[in-house]
Amino acid sequence: MPDETQDLLPVRMLNEYAYCPRLFHLMHVEGRWADNAFTLDGKRVHRRVDQVDHVLPDPTQADPAAPPAPATGGDDPPDISRSVSLASERLGLTAKLDLVSTAGDEAVPLERKRGRVPNNPERSWEPERVQLMAQGLLLRDHGYRCDHGMLYFAGSRTRVGVTFSPALEARTTALIDAARQAMLADTAPAPLEDSPKCRGCSLAGICLPDETLAMIALAEHRDAPPVRRLYPARDDALPLYVQTQGATVGKTGACLTVRKDGQEVAKARLKDVSQLVVCGNVMVTAQTFQLLCEAGIPIIHLSTGHWFHGVTQGISLHNSYNRAAQFEAAADPVRQLELAKAIVAAKGANQRTMLRRNALPRPERALDDMARYLGHVDAAAGVDQLLGIEGSLAAAYFGNLQAMVKAEPFSSLWAFEHRNRRPPRDPINAMLSFAYALLTKDCVCALLGEGLEPWWGVYHQPRHGRPGLALDLMEEFRPILADSAVLSAINTGMVLPRDFTCAAAGCTMQDRARKALIQAYEARLDQLVTHPLFDYRCSWRSVVRIQARLLTRWFRQETPAYVGFTTR
Repeated sequence: MPDETQDLLPVRMLNEYAYCPRLFHLMHVEGRWADNAFTLDGKRVHRRVDQVDHVLPDPTQADPAAPPAPATGGDDPPDISRSVSLASERLGLTAKLDLVSTAGDEAVPLERKRGRVPNNPERSWEPERVQLMAQGLLLRDHGYRCDHGMLYFAGSRTRVGVTFSPALEARTTALIDAARQAMLADTAPAPLEDSPKCRGCSLAGICLPDETLAMIALAEHRDAPPVRRLYPARDDALPLYVQTQGATVGKTGACLTVRKDGQEVAKARLKDVSQLVVCGNVMVTAQTFQLLCEAGIPIIHLSTGHWFHGVTQGISLHNSYNRAAQFEAAADPVRQLELAKAIVAAKGANQRTMLRRNALPRPERALDDMARYLGHVDAAAGVDQLLGIEGSLAAAYFGNLQAMVKAEPFSSLWAFEHRNRRPPRDPINAMLSFAYALLTKDCVCALLGEGLEPWWGVYHQPRHGRPGLALDLMEEFRPILADSAVLSAINTGMVLPRDFTCAAAGCTMQDRARKALIQAYEARLDQLVTHPLFDYRCSWRSVVRIQARLLTRWFRQETPAYVGFTTR
Protein backbone atom coordinates (compact mmCIF):
# COMPACT_ATOMS: atom_id res chain seq x y z
CA MET A 1 0.00 0.00 0.00
CA PRO A 2 1.49 3.40 -0.94
CA ASP A 3 2.31 5.93 1.74
CA GLU A 4 -0.54 8.45 2.02
CA THR A 5 1.96 11.29 2.09
CA GLN A 6 3.10 10.45 -1.43
CA ASP A 7 1.64 12.32 -4.38
CA LEU A 8 -1.04 10.46 -6.29
CA LEU A 9 0.06 9.00 -9.62
CA PRO A 10 -2.08 10.17 -12.57
CA VAL A 11 -3.30 7.18 -14.59
CA ARG A 12 -2.29 8.86 -17.88
CA MET A 13 1.30 8.81 -16.58
CA LEU A 14 0.94 5.07 -16.02
CA ASN A 15 0.07 4.71 -19.71
CA GLU A 16 3.25 6.61 -20.63
CA TYR A 17 5.41 4.51 -18.30
CA ALA A 18 4.02 1.29 -19.78
CA TYR A 19 4.72 2.67 -23.27
CA CYS A 20 8.30 3.82 -22.61
CA PRO A 21 10.01 4.39 -19.24
CA ARG A 22 12.38 6.90 -20.84
CA LEU A 23 9.45 8.94 -22.20
CA PHE A 24 7.95 8.85 -18.70
CA HIS A 25 11.18 10.14 -17.17
CA LEU A 26 11.60 12.97 -19.69
CA MET A 27 8.00 14.12 -19.27
CA HIS A 28 7.35 13.68 -15.56
CA VAL A 29 10.77 13.84 -13.92
CA GLU A 30 12.52 16.35 -16.16
CA GLY A 31 9.42 18.24 -17.31
CA ARG A 32 10.01 17.92 -21.08
CA TRP A 33 7.22 18.18 -23.61
CA ALA A 34 6.74 18.83 -27.31
CA ASP A 35 3.64 18.61 -29.49
CA ASN A 36 3.42 16.97 -32.88
CA ALA A 37 0.60 16.15 -35.27
CA PHE A 38 -0.36 13.05 -33.28
CA THR A 39 -0.58 14.77 -29.89
CA LEU A 40 -2.54 17.66 -31.38
CA ASP A 41 -4.93 15.18 -32.99
CA GLY A 42 -5.30 13.42 -29.64
CA LYS A 43 -6.28 16.69 -28.00
CA ARG A 44 -8.85 17.21 -30.73
CA VAL A 45 -10.32 13.75 -30.14
CA HIS A 46 -10.68 14.48 -26.41
CA ARG A 47 -12.21 17.92 -26.96
CA ARG A 48 -15.80 16.76 -26.57
CA VAL A 49 -15.34 14.87 -23.31
CA ASP A 50 -13.23 17.70 -21.86
CA GLN A 51 -15.93 20.33 -22.39
CA VAL A 52 -17.70 19.67 -19.09
CA ASP A 53 -16.83 17.80 -15.89
CA HIS A 54 -19.38 15.37 -14.47
CA VAL A 55 -19.61 13.94 -10.95
CA LEU A 56 -19.89 10.17 -10.82
CA PRO A 57 -23.19 9.10 -9.18
CA ASP A 58 -23.06 6.91 -6.09
CA PRO A 59 -23.47 3.20 -6.80
CA THR A 60 -26.89 1.77 -5.97
CA GLN A 61 -27.04 -1.75 -4.62
CA ALA A 62 -29.32 -4.18 -6.45
CA ASP A 63 -31.61 -6.69 -4.75
CA PRO A 64 -29.36 -9.55 -3.61
CA ALA A 65 -31.99 -12.07 -4.67
CA ALA A 66 -32.09 -10.70 -8.21
CA PRO A 67 -29.53 -11.69 -10.85
CA PRO A 68 -27.04 -8.93 -11.70
CA ALA A 69 -28.03 -6.78 -14.65
CA PRO A 70 -25.44 -5.64 -17.16
CA ALA A 71 -24.65 -1.93 -17.30
CA THR A 72 -26.25 -1.63 -20.73
CA GLY A 73 -29.18 -3.98 -20.15
CA GLY A 74 -32.58 -3.67 -18.57
CA ASP A 75 -35.39 -1.27 -19.27
CA ASP A 76 -33.59 1.85 -18.06
CA PRO A 77 -30.64 3.21 -20.05
CA PRO A 78 -27.35 3.49 -18.17
CA ASP A 79 -26.19 6.80 -16.77
CA ILE A 80 -23.40 8.41 -18.80
CA SER A 81 -20.85 10.60 -17.04
CA ARG A 82 -18.11 12.42 -18.97
CA SER A 83 -14.76 13.80 -17.85
CA VAL A 84 -15.02 12.20 -14.40
CA SER A 85 -12.29 12.94 -11.85
CA LEU A 86 -11.49 10.14 -9.39
CA ALA A 87 -8.75 9.64 -6.81
CA SER A 88 -7.78 6.99 -4.28
CA GLU A 89 -5.32 7.39 -1.44
CA ARG A 90 -5.33 3.62 -0.95
CA LEU A 91 -4.31 2.96 -4.54
CA GLY A 92 -2.20 6.08 -4.83
CA LEU A 93 -3.91 6.92 -8.12
CA THR A 94 -5.82 9.79 -9.65
CA ALA A 95 -7.46 10.01 -13.05
CA LYS A 96 -9.86 11.91 -15.25
CA LEU A 97 -11.96 9.29 -17.03
CA ASP A 98 -13.23 10.17 -20.50
CA LEU A 99 -16.60 8.45 -20.03
CA VAL A 100 -18.19 6.12 -17.48
CA SER A 101 -21.39 4.15 -18.05
CA THR A 102 -23.10 3.18 -14.79
CA ALA A 103 -26.15 1.08 -13.97
CA GLY A 104 -26.80 0.20 -10.37
CA ASP A 105 -23.50 -0.76 -8.83
CA GLU A 106 -21.77 -1.67 -12.10
CA ALA A 107 -19.55 0.71 -14.04
CA VAL A 108 -17.84 0.49 -17.42
CA PRO A 109 -15.10 3.02 -18.24
CA LEU A 110 -14.50 4.12 -21.84
CA GLU A 111 -11.22 5.66 -22.99
CA ARG A 112 -10.95 7.48 -26.31
CA LYS A 113 -7.87 6.98 -28.51
CA ARG A 114 -6.99 8.94 -31.64
CA GLY A 115 -5.70 6.10 -33.81
CA ARG A 116 -7.09 3.00 -35.46
CA VAL A 117 -7.69 -0.46 -33.98
CA PRO A 118 -4.33 -2.29 -33.87
CA ASN A 119 -3.98 -5.42 -35.96
CA ASN A 120 -3.06 -7.76 -33.11
CA PRO A 121 -4.94 -10.51 -31.23
CA GLU A 122 -5.98 -8.18 -28.38
CA ARG A 123 -6.98 -5.40 -30.83
CA SER A 124 -5.30 -2.95 -28.45
CA TRP A 125 -1.88 -2.12 -27.03
CA GLU A 126 -0.74 -2.96 -23.50
CA PRO A 127 -0.39 0.69 -22.30
CA GLU A 128 -4.02 1.28 -23.30
CA ARG A 129 -5.23 -1.83 -21.47
CA VAL A 130 -3.18 -0.92 -18.38
CA GLN A 131 -4.62 2.60 -18.36
CA LEU A 132 -8.15 1.22 -18.61
CA MET A 133 -7.48 -1.39 -15.88
CA ALA A 134 -6.23 1.36 -13.56
CA GLN A 135 -9.48 3.25 -14.16
CA GLY A 136 -11.33 0.06 -13.28
CA LEU A 137 -9.40 -0.20 -10.01
CA LEU A 138 -10.42 3.38 -9.16
CA LEU A 139 -14.07 2.61 -9.89
CA ARG A 140 -13.89 -0.48 -7.68
CA ASP A 141 -12.36 1.62 -4.92
CA HIS A 142 -15.41 3.89 -5.15
CA GLY A 143 -17.83 1.01 -4.61
CA TYR A 144 -18.58 -0.14 -8.15
CA ARG A 145 -18.31 -3.55 -9.70
CA CYS A 146 -16.07 -3.22 -12.73
CA ASP A 147 -14.92 -6.26 -14.69
CA HIS A 148 -14.33 -4.75 -18.14
CA GLY A 149 -13.87 -1.50 -20.02
CA MET A 150 -14.04 -0.12 -23.54
CA LEU A 151 -11.54 1.54 -25.85
CA TYR A 152 -12.91 3.79 -28.58
CA PHE A 153 -10.55 4.26 -31.54
CA ALA A 154 -11.51 7.46 -33.33
CA GLY A 155 -9.54 6.57 -36.44
CA SER A 156 -11.64 3.41 -36.93
CA ARG A 157 -14.79 4.63 -35.17
CA THR A 158 -14.75 1.30 -33.38
CA ARG A 159 -15.16 0.18 -29.77
CA VAL A 160 -12.97 -2.62 -28.42
CA GLY A 161 -13.77 -4.39 -25.15
CA VAL A 162 -11.06 -5.08 -22.57
CA THR A 163 -11.63 -7.75 -19.92
CA PHE A 164 -10.11 -6.97 -16.52
CA SER A 165 -8.44 -10.34 -16.02
CA PRO A 166 -6.32 -11.25 -12.97
CA ALA A 167 -3.22 -11.19 -15.20
CA LEU A 168 -3.97 -7.64 -16.41
CA GLU A 169 -4.70 -6.51 -12.85
CA ALA A 170 -1.39 -7.96 -11.61
CA ARG A 171 0.52 -6.33 -14.47
CA THR A 172 -1.14 -2.98 -13.79
CA THR A 173 -0.37 -3.16 -10.06
CA ALA A 174 3.29 -3.96 -10.80
CA LEU A 175 3.55 -1.02 -13.22
CA ILE A 176 2.03 1.33 -10.64
CA ASP A 177 4.77 0.40 -8.17
CA ALA A 178 7.47 0.66 -10.84
CA ALA A 179 6.24 4.07 -12.01
CA ARG A 180 6.31 5.36 -8.44
CA GLN A 181 9.92 4.29 -8.10
CA ALA A 182 10.74 5.83 -11.47
CA MET A 183 9.45 9.20 -10.25
CA LEU A 184 12.30 9.24 -7.72
CA ALA A 185 15.06 8.44 -10.24
CA ASP A 186 17.55 11.16 -11.15
CA THR A 187 18.84 9.46 -14.31
CA ALA A 188 16.87 8.57 -17.42
CA PRO A 189 16.46 4.93 -18.45
CA ALA A 190 18.36 3.81 -21.53
CA PRO A 191 16.71 4.56 -24.89
CA LEU A 192 14.72 1.92 -26.69
CA GLU A 193 16.79 0.20 -29.39
CA ASP A 194 15.41 0.43 -32.93
CA SER A 195 11.87 0.53 -31.56
CA PRO A 196 8.88 1.38 -33.76
CA LYS A 197 7.51 3.25 -30.73
CA CYS A 198 10.00 6.04 -31.40
CA ARG A 199 8.41 6.88 -34.74
CA GLY A 200 5.64 9.36 -34.08
CA CYS A 201 6.76 10.03 -30.49
CA SER A 202 6.55 13.77 -29.90
CA LEU A 203 9.65 13.65 -27.69
CA ALA A 204 11.85 11.80 -30.20
CA GLY A 205 13.77 14.97 -31.05
CA ILE A 206 14.43 15.57 -27.34
CA CYS A 207 15.08 11.95 -26.39
CA LEU A 208 17.41 11.29 -29.38
CA PRO A 209 17.26 7.50 -28.86
CA ASP A 210 19.23 6.42 -31.93
CA GLU A 211 21.72 9.28 -31.61
CA THR A 212 22.43 8.48 -27.96
CA LEU A 213 23.02 4.81 -28.71
CA ALA A 214 25.23 5.76 -31.68
CA MET A 215 27.40 7.98 -29.47
CA ILE A 216 27.82 5.14 -26.98
CA ALA A 217 28.78 2.73 -29.78
CA LEU A 218 31.23 5.28 -31.18
CA ALA A 219 32.97 5.67 -27.82
CA GLU A 220 33.18 1.90 -27.46
CA HIS A 221 34.58 1.55 -31.02
CA ARG A 222 31.58 -0.49 -32.16
CA ASP A 223 29.59 -0.16 -35.35
CA ALA A 224 26.58 2.00 -34.61
CA PRO A 225 23.18 0.86 -35.88
CA PRO A 226 21.49 3.07 -38.51
CA VAL A 227 20.22 6.33 -37.07
CA ARG A 228 16.68 7.38 -37.98
CA ARG A 229 15.76 11.07 -38.18
CA LEU A 230 12.68 11.04 -35.96
CA TYR A 231 11.90 14.75 -36.08
CA PRO A 232 11.21 17.30 -38.85
CA ALA A 233 14.20 18.42 -40.90
CA ARG A 234 13.17 22.07 -40.58
CA ASP A 235 11.20 24.14 -38.08
CA ASP A 236 7.91 25.78 -38.97
CA ALA A 237 8.40 28.59 -36.43
CA LEU A 238 11.19 31.15 -37.02
CA PRO A 239 12.61 34.13 -35.11
CA LEU A 240 10.86 37.50 -35.49
CA TYR A 241 13.40 40.35 -35.57
CA VAL A 242 12.31 43.89 -34.73
CA GLN A 243 14.97 46.57 -35.18
CA THR A 244 12.87 49.58 -36.20
CA GLN A 245 13.84 52.10 -33.55
CA GLY A 246 10.86 53.47 -31.63
CA ALA A 247 8.61 50.55 -32.64
CA THR A 248 6.27 48.79 -30.21
CA VAL A 249 5.52 45.08 -30.21
CA GLY A 250 2.01 44.26 -29.06
CA LYS A 251 -0.51 41.48 -29.44
CA THR A 252 -3.83 41.10 -31.19
CA GLY A 253 -5.44 37.79 -30.33
CA ALA A 254 -2.89 35.07 -31.16
CA CYS A 255 -0.78 37.40 -33.32
CA LEU A 256 2.15 39.71 -32.63
CA THR A 257 1.92 43.17 -34.16
CA VAL A 258 4.69 45.72 -34.68
CA ARG A 259 3.61 49.39 -34.75
CA LYS A 260 5.50 52.61 -35.38
CA ASP A 261 3.86 56.03 -35.03
CA GLY A 262 0.44 54.41 -34.74
CA GLN A 263 0.82 52.44 -38.00
CA GLU A 264 1.09 48.65 -38.17
CA VAL A 265 4.33 47.75 -39.96
CA ALA A 266 4.42 43.97 -39.39
CA LYS A 267 2.28 41.13 -38.09
CA ALA A 268 3.06 37.47 -37.31
CA ARG A 269 1.01 34.57 -35.97
CA LEU A 270 2.24 33.35 -32.60
CA LYS A 271 2.55 29.75 -33.85
CA ASP A 272 4.98 30.94 -36.55
CA VAL A 273 7.35 32.64 -34.05
CA SER A 274 10.16 30.78 -32.26
CA GLN A 275 11.84 33.87 -30.78
CA LEU A 276 11.14 37.58 -30.53
CA VAL A 277 14.42 39.41 -31.11
CA VAL A 278 14.33 43.13 -30.26
CA CYS A 279 17.28 45.30 -31.29
CA GLY A 280 17.82 48.61 -29.52
CA ASN A 281 15.01 51.03 -28.70
CA VAL A 282 12.03 48.70 -29.20
CA MET A 283 9.15 48.52 -26.72
CA VAL A 284 7.33 45.30 -25.83
CA THR A 285 3.96 45.63 -24.09
CA ALA A 286 3.28 43.88 -20.78
CA GLN A 287 0.52 41.82 -22.39
CA THR A 288 2.98 40.61 -25.03
CA PHE A 289 5.53 39.64 -22.39
CA GLN A 290 2.86 37.59 -20.63
CA LEU A 291 1.67 35.94 -23.85
CA LEU A 292 5.20 34.96 -24.92
CA CYS A 293 6.15 33.70 -21.46
CA GLU A 294 3.03 31.51 -21.34
CA ALA A 295 3.79 30.17 -24.83
CA GLY A 296 7.43 29.41 -23.93
CA ILE A 297 8.75 31.79 -26.61
CA PRO A 298 11.94 33.61 -25.49
CA ILE A 299 12.42 37.35 -25.95
CA ILE A 300 16.00 38.17 -27.00
CA HIS A 301 17.45 41.59 -26.21
CA LEU A 302 20.17 42.97 -28.51
CA SER A 303 21.57 46.47 -28.61
CA THR A 304 21.90 48.52 -31.78
CA GLY A 305 25.64 48.15 -31.24
CA HIS A 306 25.32 44.35 -31.66
CA TRP A 307 25.65 43.43 -27.99
CA PHE A 308 23.68 40.47 -26.69
CA HIS A 309 22.14 41.75 -23.46
CA GLY A 310 20.06 38.79 -22.36
CA VAL A 311 16.89 36.78 -22.70
CA THR A 312 13.45 36.94 -21.10
CA GLN A 313 11.52 33.70 -20.78
CA GLY A 314 8.70 32.22 -18.77
CA ILE A 315 8.96 29.66 -16.01
CA SER A 316 9.56 26.67 -18.25
CA LEU A 317 12.16 23.94 -17.91
CA HIS A 318 14.44 24.26 -14.89
CA ASN A 319 16.09 20.86 -14.73
CA SER A 320 18.00 20.69 -11.47
CA TYR A 321 19.54 17.33 -12.43
CA ASN A 322 20.99 18.73 -15.67
CA ARG A 323 22.37 21.80 -13.94
CA ALA A 324 23.85 19.77 -11.09
CA ALA A 325 25.60 17.55 -13.66
CA GLN A 326 26.81 20.65 -15.53
CA PHE A 327 28.32 22.21 -12.40
CA GLU A 328 29.91 18.89 -11.42
CA ALA A 329 31.56 18.55 -14.84
CA ALA A 330 32.76 22.16 -14.78
CA ALA A 331 34.42 21.54 -11.40
CA ASP A 332 36.19 18.36 -12.57
CA PRO A 333 39.56 19.21 -14.20
CA VAL A 334 39.64 15.92 -16.12
CA ARG A 335 36.19 16.36 -17.66
CA GLN A 336 36.84 20.07 -18.19
CA LEU A 337 39.92 19.27 -20.28
CA GLU A 338 38.04 16.52 -22.15
CA LEU A 339 35.28 18.91 -23.25
CA ALA A 340 37.75 21.69 -24.04
CA LYS A 341 39.66 19.38 -26.40
CA ALA A 342 36.43 18.47 -28.23
CA ILE A 343 35.52 22.17 -28.58
CA VAL A 344 38.92 23.29 -29.87
CA ALA A 345 39.25 20.33 -32.23
CA ALA A 346 35.83 20.93 -33.80
CA LYS A 347 36.27 24.69 -34.11
CA GLY A 348 39.75 24.36 -35.64
CA ALA A 349 38.63 21.65 -38.07
CA ASN A 350 35.73 23.81 -39.26
CA GLN A 351 37.99 26.86 -39.67
CA ARG A 352 40.40 24.81 -41.75
CA THR A 353 37.54 23.42 -43.86
CA MET A 354 36.25 26.96 -44.54
CA LEU A 355 39.68 28.00 -45.83
CA ARG A 356 40.18 24.82 -47.83
CA ARG A 357 36.85 25.21 -49.57
CA ASN A 358 36.61 28.95 -50.12
CA ALA A 359 40.01 30.67 -50.05
CA LEU A 360 41.53 31.72 -53.38
CA PRO A 361 44.40 31.36 -53.88
CA ARG A 362 44.42 28.31 -51.65
CA PRO A 363 46.63 29.03 -48.59
CA GLU A 364 48.53 25.73 -48.52
CA ARG A 365 50.97 26.81 -45.84
CA ALA A 366 48.20 27.94 -43.50
CA LEU A 367 46.29 24.72 -44.08
CA ASP A 368 49.39 22.66 -43.27
CA ASP A 369 50.03 24.74 -40.14
CA MET A 370 46.42 24.30 -38.98
CA ALA A 371 46.62 20.54 -39.53
CA ARG A 372 49.74 20.47 -37.38
CA TYR A 373 48.10 22.55 -34.63
CA LEU A 374 45.07 20.24 -34.64
CA GLY A 375 47.40 17.27 -34.20
CA HIS A 376 48.52 18.76 -30.87
CA VAL A 377 45.02 19.00 -29.37
CA ASP A 378 44.81 15.46 -27.98
CA ALA A 379 48.24 15.78 -26.34
CA ALA A 380 47.42 19.05 -24.55
CA ALA A 381 48.01 18.68 -20.81
CA GLY A 382 45.80 21.55 -19.73
CA VAL A 383 43.34 24.25 -20.74
CA ASP A 384 46.13 26.84 -20.97
CA GLN A 385 47.82 24.81 -23.72
CA LEU A 386 44.51 24.50 -25.55
CA LEU A 387 44.07 28.27 -25.42
CA GLY A 388 47.45 28.61 -27.11
CA ILE A 389 46.51 26.08 -29.80
CA GLU A 390 43.19 27.82 -30.35
CA GLY A 391 45.00 31.15 -30.71
CA SER A 392 47.38 29.72 -33.29
CA LEU A 393 44.48 28.27 -35.27
CA ALA A 394 42.63 31.59 -35.14
CA ALA A 395 45.71 33.51 -36.31
CA ALA A 396 46.14 31.24 -39.34
CA TYR A 397 42.41 31.37 -40.12
CA PHE A 398 41.80 35.10 -39.79
CA GLY A 399 45.13 35.80 -41.41
CA ASN A 400 43.69 34.29 -44.59
CA LEU A 401 40.05 35.35 -44.24
CA GLN A 402 40.59 38.02 -46.90
CA ALA A 403 41.14 35.26 -49.46
CA MET A 404 37.51 34.16 -48.97
CA VAL A 405 36.13 37.65 -49.77
CA LYS A 406 35.15 37.80 -53.43
CA ALA A 407 33.41 41.21 -53.54
CA GLU A 408 35.81 43.71 -55.14
CA PRO A 409 34.74 46.81 -53.14
CA PHE A 410 35.55 45.05 -49.89
CA SER A 411 38.81 43.55 -51.02
CA SER A 412 40.14 46.88 -52.34
CA LEU A 413 38.68 49.45 -49.91
CA TRP A 414 38.28 47.64 -46.61
CA ALA A 415 40.82 44.88 -46.60
CA PHE A 416 40.54 42.59 -43.61
CA GLU A 417 43.82 42.35 -41.72
CA HIS A 418 42.95 40.76 -38.38
CA ARG A 419 40.08 40.21 -35.99
CA ASN A 420 39.28 43.29 -33.87
CA ARG A 421 36.31 44.41 -31.79
CA ARG A 422 35.05 46.76 -29.06
CA PRO A 423 34.58 48.58 -31.34
CA PRO A 424 35.22 46.87 -34.68
CA ARG A 425 37.30 49.04 -37.02
CA ASP A 426 36.17 47.80 -40.44
CA PRO A 427 32.96 46.49 -42.05
CA ILE A 428 33.92 42.81 -41.96
CA ASN A 429 34.73 42.92 -38.25
CA ALA A 430 31.51 44.81 -37.60
CA MET A 431 29.54 42.09 -39.37
CA LEU A 432 31.41 39.33 -37.58
CA SER A 433 30.61 40.88 -34.20
CA PHE A 434 26.92 41.11 -35.05
CA ALA A 435 26.83 37.55 -36.43
CA TYR A 436 28.48 36.25 -33.25
CA ALA A 437 25.83 38.05 -31.18
CA LEU A 438 23.10 36.31 -33.22
CA LEU A 439 24.80 32.94 -32.78
CA THR A 440 25.20 33.54 -29.03
CA LYS A 441 21.50 34.15 -28.56
CA ASP A 442 20.64 30.94 -30.43
CA CYS A 443 23.06 28.93 -28.30
CA VAL A 444 21.68 30.49 -25.11
CA CYS A 445 18.15 29.52 -26.17
CA ALA A 446 19.25 25.97 -27.04
CA LEU A 447 20.89 25.55 -23.62
CA LEU A 448 17.95 27.04 -21.75
CA GLY A 449 15.75 24.57 -23.63
CA GLU A 450 17.77 21.79 -21.98
CA GLY A 451 17.49 23.32 -18.52
CA LEU A 452 21.21 24.17 -18.43
CA GLU A 453 22.84 27.34 -17.09
CA PRO A 454 24.22 29.28 -20.08
CA TRP A 455 26.30 31.57 -17.87
CA TRP A 456 28.34 28.75 -16.24
CA GLY A 457 30.91 27.59 -18.75
CA VAL A 458 33.36 24.70 -18.80
CA TYR A 459 36.04 25.73 -21.31
CA HIS A 460 35.10 29.41 -20.97
CA GLN A 461 35.48 29.93 -17.27
CA PRO A 462 32.56 31.60 -15.46
CA ARG A 463 32.80 35.38 -15.46
CA HIS A 464 30.16 37.91 -14.50
CA GLY A 465 27.99 38.88 -17.47
CA ARG A 466 29.49 36.32 -19.89
CA PRO A 467 27.39 33.35 -21.09
CA GLY A 468 30.28 30.92 -20.76
CA LEU A 469 28.48 27.69 -21.68
CA ALA A 470 26.86 29.37 -24.69
CA LEU A 471 30.35 30.39 -25.82
CA ASP A 472 31.48 26.78 -25.34
CA LEU A 473 28.66 25.52 -27.55
CA MET A 474 29.01 28.18 -30.23
CA GLU A 475 32.75 27.74 -30.84
CA GLU A 476 32.29 24.88 -33.32
CA PHE A 477 29.61 26.90 -35.16
CA ARG A 478 31.45 30.24 -35.47
CA PRO A 479 33.13 29.51 -38.83
CA ILE A 480 30.39 27.41 -40.43
CA LEU A 481 27.40 29.55 -39.39
CA ALA A 482 28.42 33.08 -38.40
CA ASP A 483 31.48 33.53 -40.64
CA SER A 484 29.71 31.77 -43.50
CA ALA A 485 26.73 34.15 -43.24
CA VAL A 486 29.04 37.18 -43.26
CA LEU A 487 30.94 35.97 -46.32
CA SER A 488 27.70 35.13 -48.11
CA ALA A 489 26.28 38.63 -47.45
CA ILE A 490 29.47 40.22 -48.77
CA ASN A 491 30.11 37.99 -51.78
CA THR A 492 26.51 38.09 -53.07
CA GLY A 493 26.20 41.86 -52.80
CA MET A 494 23.62 41.82 -50.01
CA VAL A 495 25.71 44.50 -48.27
CA LEU A 496 27.48 47.40 -49.95
CA PRO A 497 30.10 49.93 -48.84
CA ARG A 498 27.44 52.60 -48.35
CA ASP A 499 25.77 50.45 -45.67
CA PHE A 500 28.50 51.24 -43.12
CA THR A 501 29.69 54.31 -41.28
CA CYS A 502 33.44 54.19 -40.75
CA ALA A 503 35.77 56.54 -38.86
CA ALA A 504 39.06 56.35 -37.03
CA ALA A 505 37.23 55.37 -33.82
CA GLY A 506 35.44 52.41 -35.37
CA CYS A 507 32.91 51.14 -37.88
CA THR A 508 29.15 50.71 -37.43
CA MET A 509 26.52 48.94 -39.49
CA GLN A 510 23.55 50.88 -40.80
CA ASP A 511 20.04 49.43 -40.70
CA ARG A 512 20.26 48.03 -44.22
CA ALA A 513 23.46 46.13 -43.41
CA ARG A 514 21.94 44.66 -40.23
CA LYS A 515 18.80 43.54 -42.07
CA ALA A 516 20.87 41.96 -44.84
CA LEU A 517 23.09 40.08 -42.37
CA ILE A 518 20.08 38.83 -40.41
CA GLN A 519 18.61 37.57 -43.69
CA ALA A 520 21.87 35.82 -44.61
CA TYR A 521 22.25 34.32 -41.12
CA GLU A 522 18.68 33.00 -40.95
CA ALA A 523 18.97 31.61 -44.48
CA ARG A 524 22.11 29.77 -43.42
CA LEU A 525 20.35 28.29 -40.38
CA ASP A 526 17.53 27.07 -42.62
CA GLN A 527 19.85 25.20 -45.00
CA LEU A 528 19.92 21.40 -44.77
CA VAL A 529 23.12 19.60 -43.92
CA THR A 530 24.01 15.91 -43.60
CA HIS A 531 25.00 15.11 -40.05
CA PRO A 532 28.53 13.62 -40.11
CA LEU A 533 27.81 11.13 -37.29
CA PHE A 534 24.16 10.24 -37.82
CA ASP A 535 24.08 10.48 -41.64
CA TYR A 536 20.66 12.13 -41.97
CA ARG A 537 19.77 15.58 -43.23
CA CYS A 538 18.43 18.36 -41.05
CA SER A 539 18.68 22.14 -40.83
CA TRP A 540 21.59 23.93 -39.19
CA ARG A 541 19.05 25.30 -36.71
CA SER A 542 18.28 21.72 -35.67
CA VAL A 543 21.98 20.87 -35.49
CA VAL A 544 22.56 23.56 -32.83
CA ARG A 545 19.78 22.07 -30.70
CA ILE A 546 21.08 18.51 -31.24
CA GLN A 547 24.55 19.52 -30.04
CA ALA A 548 23.04 21.16 -26.95
CA ARG A 549 21.20 17.92 -26.20
CA LEU A 550 24.31 15.80 -26.80
CA LEU A 551 26.21 18.11 -24.46
CA THR A 552 23.52 17.50 -21.86
CA ARG A 553 23.86 13.74 -22.34
CA TRP A 554 27.59 14.09 -21.74
CA PHE A 555 27.06 16.15 -18.59
CA ARG A 556 24.73 13.44 -17.27
CA GLN A 557 27.31 10.78 -18.31
CA GLU A 558 24.69 9.09 -20.44
CA THR A 559 27.19 9.15 -23.31
CA PRO A 560 30.92 8.63 -22.74
CA ALA A 561 32.11 11.57 -24.89
CA TYR A 562 31.00 14.81 -26.47
CA VAL A 563 31.83 15.05 -30.17
CA GLY A 564 31.75 18.49 -31.77
CA PHE A 565 30.03 18.99 -35.11
CA THR A 566 32.49 19.15 -38.01
CA THR A 567 31.59 19.69 -41.63
CA ARG A 568 33.22 17.70 -44.37
